[in-house]
Amino acid sequence: MRNFAADLHIHSLLSPCAAVEMTPRNIVWHAAAKKLDVIAITDHNACDNVAAALVAAQDAGITVLPGMEVETREEAHFIVLFDKMRQLKEWERFVAAHRPLLKNNDEKFGAQFIVDAEDNFAGIKEELLLCSLTINAAQLSAKVRELEGLLIASHVDRPAYSIISQLGFIPPDLALDAVEVSRRIKRNEAAIRVPVIGNYPVVTASDAHTIEDFVSGPMVNFFLAEPTVAEIRQALLGVNGRKVTEIVSS
Repeated sequence: MRNFAADLHIHSLLSPCAAVEMTPRNIVWHAAAKKLDVIAITDHNACDNVAAALVAAQDAGITVLPGMEVETREEAHFIVLFDKMRQLKEWERFVAAHRPLLKNNDEKFGAQFIVDAEDNFAGIKEELLLCSLTINAAQLSAKVRELEGLLIASHVDRPAYSIISQLGFIPPDLALDAVEVSRRIKRNEAAIRVPVIGNYPVVTASDAHTIEDFVSGPMVNFFLAEPTVAEIRQALLGVNGRKVTEIVSS
């Protein structure tokens, strides 16, 4: 077993709020320069650039966990991670079935670009992605568990778009693997400043929307046998010798 440096919350240029420089290949290149071992591409309510990131990372020695950042009916954000693209594709079908049938307004929200592994333009996602799904957090949790994914509550210290900002608490039927705190707060301060997180495992990530966000952003170190969802889940629980060894703040 060894340490794996990870950033599990990164937006590509598919997310309308992300810069056009956030292409899969560029993200992978900067991940290698930052000496990351594991990254996750987690665009808003979609995953069209994840496959390109997987291809781009093949020769870089970096594991890309297929993922997505989802907004539930409560307007709360969650990171969902899987080991395989087939799991993510099934998750994508579930999300698409619960996404409002609205078109994106490029001028208001930003364009939603799809590219290939060489960062060549492949298309534009026309569906509105910056929106709440019709499912609630409990329904999201149940589906993630069914697909054997990892569920992390996004940026729980932020004043908007987190489960705590929206509800003021974490529902007991929400099967979270961890909570994420933003770069604005240190891990050892989290339980004091956000006491409702209780004893949930705490991680951090860049939540990068620009390369500067990514390069300067925080990351987490896991002690694992291999970079998989099952291993990360054990590390978050601190069992079988797996553990979170360090959270590196920006």
